[in-house]
Amino acid sequence: MKIDVLTLFPGMFEGILSESILRIAGEKGLLDVRLWDIREFTTDRHRSADDKPYGGGPGMVMKVEPVVACAEHVLRERGADAHIVLLTPQGRRFRQAVALELAAKEHLLLLCGHYEGFDERVRILLAPDEISVGDYVLSGGELPAMLIMDAVARLIPGVLGSPESLHEESFSEGGNLEYPHYTRPVEYRGLPVPDILLSGHHENIRVWREREARARTLARREKEAVDEEA
Repeated sequence: MKIDVLTLFPGMFEGILSESILRIAGEKGLLDVRLWDIREFTTDRHRSADDKPYGGGPGMVMKVEPVVACAEHVLRERGADAHIVLLTPQGRRFRQAVALELAAKEHLLLLCGHYEGFDERVRILLAPDEISVGDYVLSGGELPAMLIMDAVARLIPGVLGSPESLHEESFSEGGNLEYPHYTRPVEYRGLPVPDILLSGHHENIRVWREREARARTLARREKEAVDEEA
Protein backbone atom coordinates (compact mmCIF):
# COMPACT_ATOMS: atom_id res chain seq x y z
CA MET A 1 0.00 0.00 0.00
CA LYS A 2 1.06 3.58 -0.70
CA ILE A 3 0.20 6.40 1.68
CA ASP A 4 1.01 10.01 0.88
CA VAL A 5 0.58 12.60 3.62
CA LEU A 6 0.19 16.28 2.77
CA THR A 7 1.01 18.43 5.77
CA LEU A 8 2.55 21.69 6.98
CA PHE A 9 4.48 19.75 9.63
CA PRO A 10 6.13 16.64 8.14
CA GLY A 11 8.54 16.42 11.07
CA MET A 12 5.69 15.33 13.32
CA PHE A 13 5.61 11.95 11.56
CA GLU A 14 9.25 10.96 12.06
CA GLY A 15 8.69 9.17 15.35
CA ILE A 16 5.66 7.10 14.40
CA LEU A 17 7.20 6.01 11.09
CA SER A 18 10.38 4.78 12.77
CA GLU A 19 8.69 2.72 15.49
CA SER A 20 6.32 -0.21 15.97
CA ILE A 21 3.79 -1.28 13.33
CA LEU A 22 4.49 1.39 10.72
CA ARG A 23 8.23 0.71 10.84
CA ILE A 24 7.63 -3.04 10.51
CA ALA A 25 5.23 -2.57 7.61
CA GLY A 26 7.78 -0.40 5.84
CA GLU A 27 10.65 -2.81 6.44
CA LYS A 28 8.58 -5.67 5.03
CA GLY A 29 7.92 -3.65 1.90
CA LEU A 30 4.19 -3.71 2.55
CA LEU A 31 3.77 0.01 3.18
CA ASP A 32 5.30 2.95 1.32
CA VAL A 33 4.71 6.24 3.17
CA ARG A 34 5.83 9.58 1.79
CA LEU A 35 5.49 12.97 3.40
CA TRP A 36 4.86 16.14 1.39
CA ASP A 37 5.36 19.63 2.76
CA ILE A 38 2.54 21.83 1.50
CA ARG A 39 4.74 24.91 1.93
CA GLU A 40 6.96 23.63 -0.87
CA PHE A 41 4.11 24.41 -3.23
CA THR A 42 3.59 28.02 -2.20
CA THR A 43 4.55 30.77 -4.65
CA ASP A 44 5.41 33.78 -2.50
CA ARG A 45 8.75 34.46 -0.81
CA HIS A 46 7.21 34.05 2.65
CA ARG A 47 5.95 30.55 1.78
CA SER A 48 2.47 31.50 2.99
CA ALA A 49 0.10 28.54 3.19
CA ASP A 50 -2.65 30.38 5.08
CA ASP A 51 -4.42 33.73 5.03
CA LYS A 52 -7.18 35.68 6.77
CA PRO A 53 -10.73 34.49 6.08
CA TYR A 54 -12.96 36.51 3.76
CA GLY A 55 -15.89 37.91 5.70
CA GLY A 56 -13.85 38.28 8.86
CA GLY A 57 -13.62 36.04 11.88
CA PRO A 58 -10.88 34.57 14.05
CA GLY A 59 -7.93 32.49 12.94
CA MET A 60 -6.43 31.74 9.57
CA VAL A 61 -7.55 29.54 6.68
CA MET A 62 -5.33 27.24 4.62
CA LYS A 63 -5.03 28.57 1.07
CA VAL A 64 -6.40 26.61 -1.85
CA GLU A 65 -3.46 27.09 -4.27
CA PRO A 66 -0.64 25.27 -2.43
CA VAL A 67 -2.91 22.47 -1.19
CA VAL A 68 -4.33 21.68 -4.62
CA ALA A 69 -0.93 22.11 -6.30
CA CYS A 70 0.64 19.70 -3.82
CA ALA A 71 -2.15 17.15 -4.23
CA GLU A 72 -2.02 17.29 -8.02
CA HIS A 73 1.76 16.88 -7.97
CA VAL A 74 1.44 13.78 -5.78
CA LEU A 75 -1.24 12.33 -8.03
CA ARG A 76 1.02 12.81 -11.06
CA GLU A 77 4.09 11.47 -9.24
CA ARG A 78 2.56 8.57 -7.36
CA GLY A 79 -0.55 7.62 -9.32
CA ALA A 80 -3.92 9.20 -10.01
CA ASP A 81 -5.72 6.25 -8.41
CA ALA A 82 -5.22 7.60 -4.88
CA HIS A 83 -8.18 7.65 -2.52
CA ILE A 84 -8.07 11.19 -1.12
CA VAL A 85 -8.95 11.58 2.56
CA LEU A 86 -9.42 14.96 4.21
CA LEU A 87 -9.12 14.89 8.01
CA THR A 88 -11.84 17.13 9.42
CA PRO A 89 -14.26 17.22 12.38
CA GLN A 90 -17.02 17.55 9.77
CA GLY A 91 -16.32 14.14 8.23
CA ARG A 92 -17.84 10.72 8.79
CA ARG A 93 -16.77 9.04 12.01
CA PHE A 94 -13.67 6.85 11.80
CA ARG A 95 -14.44 3.33 13.01
CA GLN A 96 -12.96 -0.12 12.53
CA ALA A 97 -15.27 -0.66 9.55
CA VAL A 98 -13.83 2.46 7.93
CA ALA A 99 -10.29 1.26 8.68
CA LEU A 100 -11.09 -1.99 6.88
CA GLU A 101 -12.53 -0.02 3.96
CA LEU A 102 -9.39 2.11 3.67
CA ALA A 103 -7.09 -0.90 4.07
CA ALA A 104 -8.63 -2.35 0.92
CA LYS A 105 -7.35 0.64 -1.07
CA GLU A 106 -3.99 0.44 -2.81
CA HIS A 107 -3.19 4.12 -2.39
CA LEU A 108 -4.28 6.71 0.19
CA LEU A 109 -3.62 10.44 0.09
CA LEU A 110 -4.17 12.06 3.49
CA LEU A 111 -4.78 15.82 3.66
CA CYS A 112 -3.88 17.34 7.03
CA GLY A 113 -5.53 20.66 7.74
CA HIS A 114 -4.47 23.27 10.27
CA TYR A 115 -5.62 26.59 11.70
CA GLU A 116 -9.35 27.08 10.97
CA GLY A 117 -9.32 24.48 8.20
CA PHE A 118 -9.20 24.54 4.41
CA ASP A 119 -10.49 27.01 1.88
CA GLU A 120 -13.77 25.39 0.76
CA ARG A 121 -12.48 25.13 -2.80
CA VAL A 122 -10.11 22.36 -1.69
CA ARG A 123 -13.19 20.22 -1.08
CA ILE A 124 -14.81 21.24 -4.35
CA LEU A 125 -11.74 20.59 -6.51
CA LEU A 126 -10.40 17.41 -4.87
CA ALA A 127 -13.71 15.84 -3.79
CA PRO A 128 -12.09 14.02 -0.85
CA ASP A 129 -13.52 11.41 1.48
CA GLU A 130 -13.95 13.49 4.66
CA ILE A 131 -13.18 11.61 7.89
CA SER A 132 -13.32 12.63 11.56
CA VAL A 133 -11.61 10.74 14.36
CA GLY A 134 -14.03 12.06 16.97
CA ASP A 135 -16.12 14.91 18.25
CA TYR A 136 -13.32 17.04 19.63
CA VAL A 137 -10.98 19.70 18.28
CA LEU A 138 -7.26 19.22 17.61
CA SER A 139 -4.66 21.69 16.36
CA GLY A 140 -4.44 19.98 13.01
CA GLY A 141 -4.96 16.83 10.96
CA GLU A 142 -1.54 15.34 11.67
CA LEU A 143 -2.52 13.29 14.73
CA PRO A 144 -5.70 11.96 13.05
CA ALA A 145 -3.58 11.00 10.02
CA MET A 146 -1.20 9.07 12.27
CA LEU A 147 -4.13 7.32 13.93
CA ILE A 148 -5.57 6.29 10.58
CA MET A 149 -2.19 5.14 9.27
CA ASP A 150 -1.66 2.92 12.31
CA ALA A 151 -5.18 1.45 12.22
CA VAL A 152 -4.93 0.75 8.48
CA ALA A 153 -1.35 -0.57 8.40
CA ARG A 154 -2.03 -3.36 10.88
CA LEU A 155 -4.82 -4.62 8.59
CA ILE A 156 -2.50 -5.08 5.63
CA PRO A 157 -1.93 -8.82 5.14
CA GLY A 158 1.51 -9.84 6.37
CA VAL A 159 2.14 -6.86 8.67
CA LEU A 160 1.16 -8.54 11.93
CA GLY A 161 3.01 -11.63 13.08
CA SER A 162 -0.25 -13.40 13.97
CA PRO A 163 -3.12 -12.69 11.56
CA GLU A 164 -5.53 -14.46 13.94
CA SER A 165 -5.12 -11.64 16.45
CA LEU A 166 -7.05 -9.31 14.14
CA HIS A 167 -10.20 -11.38 14.58
CA GLU A 168 -10.04 -11.23 18.38
CA GLU A 169 -9.46 -7.50 18.78
CA SER A 170 -12.04 -4.96 19.87
CA PHE A 171 -14.58 -4.06 17.14
CA SER A 172 -13.32 -6.73 14.73
CA GLU A 173 -16.07 -9.33 14.66
CA GLY A 174 -19.47 -8.82 16.21
CA GLY A 175 -18.57 -5.29 17.27
CA ASN A 176 -17.71 -6.26 20.84
CA LEU A 177 -14.87 -4.88 22.90
CA GLU A 178 -12.04 -7.30 23.54
CA TYR A 179 -12.10 -9.74 26.46
CA PRO A 180 -9.70 -9.35 29.45
CA HIS A 181 -6.11 -10.54 29.00
CA TYR A 182 -3.74 -12.01 31.58
CA THR A 183 -0.12 -13.17 31.60
CA ARG A 184 2.47 -14.07 34.25
CA PRO A 185 2.56 -13.99 37.23
CA VAL A 186 -0.42 -16.15 38.18
CA GLU A 187 -1.13 -13.87 41.16
CA TYR A 188 -0.18 -10.26 41.82
CA ARG A 189 -1.11 -8.33 44.95
CA GLY A 190 -3.88 -10.74 45.71
CA LEU A 191 -5.32 -10.60 42.20
CA PRO A 192 -5.25 -14.08 40.58
CA VAL A 193 -5.59 -15.09 36.95
CA PRO A 194 -9.07 -16.62 36.46
CA ASP A 195 -8.94 -20.38 36.89
CA ILE A 196 -10.62 -20.98 33.52
CA LEU A 197 -7.57 -19.55 31.72
CA LEU A 198 -5.30 -22.04 33.50
CA SER A 199 -7.54 -25.03 32.78
CA GLY A 200 -6.25 -25.84 29.30
CA HIS A 201 -9.84 -26.44 28.15
CA HIS A 202 -9.96 -24.47 24.91
CA GLU A 203 -13.71 -24.57 24.34
CA ASN A 204 -14.49 -23.39 27.87
CA ILE A 205 -11.92 -20.62 27.48
CA ARG A 206 -13.48 -19.55 24.19
CA VAL A 207 -16.95 -19.41 25.76
CA TRP A 208 -15.61 -17.45 28.77
CA ARG A 209 -13.90 -14.94 26.50
CA GLU A 210 -17.03 -14.40 24.43
CA ARG A 211 -19.12 -13.91 27.57
CA GLU A 212 -16.62 -11.45 29.06
CA ALA A 213 -16.40 -9.51 25.80
CA ARG A 214 -20.19 -9.14 25.61
CA ALA A 215 -20.46 -8.14 29.26
CA ARG A 216 -17.69 -5.56 28.97
CA THR A 217 -19.19 -4.08 25.82
CA LEU A 218 -22.64 -3.82 27.36
CA ALA A 219 -21.39 -2.23 30.59
CA ARG A 220 -19.07 0.32 29.00
CA ARG A 221 -21.25 1.31 26.08
CA GLU A 222 -24.28 1.77 28.34
CA LYS A 223 -22.20 4.03 30.58
CA GLU A 224 -21.08 6.07 27.56
CA ALA A 225 -24.69 6.48 26.45
CA VAL A 226 -25.71 7.69 29.92
CA ASP A 227 -22.77 10.12 30.06
CA GLU A 228 -23.64 11.55 26.63
CA GLU A 229 -27.26 12.10 27.64
CA ALA A 230 -26.14 13.84 30.83
